[in-house]
Amino acid sequence: MDNPLFGTAHMLYEVDKKLMVLLHDGRTLIGYLRSVDQFANLVLHRTIERIHVGNEYGDIQRGVVIIRGENVVLLGEIDREKESTLPLREISVDDILDAQRREQEARQEKHRLVAKALKERGLNMNSEMAQDEF
Repeated sequence: MDNPLFGTAHMLYEVDKKLMVLLHDGRTLIGYLRSVDQFANLVLHRTIERIHVGNEYGDIQRGVVIIRGENVVLLGEIDREKESTLPLREISVDDILDAQRREQEARQEKHRLVAKALKERGLNMNSEMAQDEF
């Protein structure tokens, strides 16, 4: 084994690398890891929040960001060669936020229709539980 460190100590090898971090609330942050502690709390520098809708994306500048380790779902290094060849199209922040809003409205409408159909069949779903399903 090349790396003698385990757990969050292993992340010390990732300092100064460009990372993508998926948060528990679904947001995606991309930035340079500057610091990590024993609780996997992260400090990212030159951070952007990337919003994806279909094959389009928009980036919102966030600067220096501190992330509590318990909010991290996934963390990985960005492959700079592959990053430039992705089949994604960058659009303005206003356009991606509008597309995200439309996508969320469509998801909520689908949820409402499913809940209505189930209720008509005698099933009443808890709205929080049902929302997690869709």
